[in-house]
Amino acid sequence: MKCINKRLITFVTALLSIVSLSACGSSSYAIPYSPDSVYTSISSDMVDTFASDLCVVGSDITDGSISMSKNSCAGLFDLNKRETLFALNVNEQVDPASLTKIMTALVALKYGSLDQILTATEAVNINEAGAQLIGLKEGDTMTLDQALHILLIYSANDAGMLIADNIGGGVDAFVELMNEEAKEIGATKCHFTNPHGLTADDHYVTAYDMYLIFNAAMQYDEFQEIINMSTYSTVYSRADASTVEVNIKSTNGYLRGDRSAPSTITVIGGKTGTTNAAGHCLILLAKDSSGNPYIAVIMRAEDGDTLYSEMTALLEKITS
Repeated sequence: MKCINKRLITFVTALLSIVSLSACGSSSYAIPYSPDSVYTSISSDMVDTFASDLCVVGSDITDGSISMSKNSCAGLFDLNKRETLFALNVNEQVDPASLTKIMTALVALKYGSLDQILTATEAVNINEAGAQLIGLKEGDTMTLDQALHILLIYSANDAGMLIADNIGGGVDAFVELMNEEAKEIGATKCHFTNPHGLTADDHYVTAYDMYLIFNAAMQYDEFQEIINMSTYSTVYSRADASTVEVNIKSTNGYLRGDRSAPSTITVIGGKTGTTNAAGHCLILLAKDSSGNPYIAVIMRAEDGDTLYSEMTALLEKITS
């Protein structure tokens, strides 16, 4: 594993086949966490950790200690030491499903304002069977802050379209911003065609790119807070001035309490994604008992049980 400044990451990514991997120094990181709170109050001091040097991995890093499906794409990154602890198929281009929404949130936070009022148009009408929706209708209004919560906690696809349609000049222009931002942060092996992650041609990422995108999104306090929330309640408005009450739960099994992380590991939050084409995907921010942070990602797991069993095994490697 090698650390580099993110201004050089695009160049280095192109040279991955000849990069020599070695360890780097550490930096401080702290996340106050209370399992009794709805979400963690996270200090802005941690932002510098995510804004500086990044990890690069050129090939698989496995030692046989983790039983991982051969089709899975997985990575475990030590953010303080800038060390890749595990890597399997991390540079393979795969369907990201709703992990796409992390890039949507990143672009929205960069180019939008949290108190900006978003108005739903026909763009929010998604008819794909089984698509996760909050039920937006044309004329509905809510703030970007509300939409981001619904997008990241509940993974509502219509919330993704609402955000994209209102920021950056429309959905197509917003998707262009997604691809431009990906290149800017060094995620050079991905391409997006929509803001929600429903299956589409020419829409793909790598597990390593997802690490970069998630890492960049963590620079925003709002993103950090949202991904740590297990529930969220809000009220938004219809075109006729009536209101809609929303009460949602996280799609993350660790935050819901449906799944258990290793006893010495605290899952801070993350994002799930599932489609027939993508399989089951999950990216997490976690910390060990000393408060050291890690990003763990698994993509293309065959089912939910496999996803969480493999993720728990990946998290166990932190303490091994």
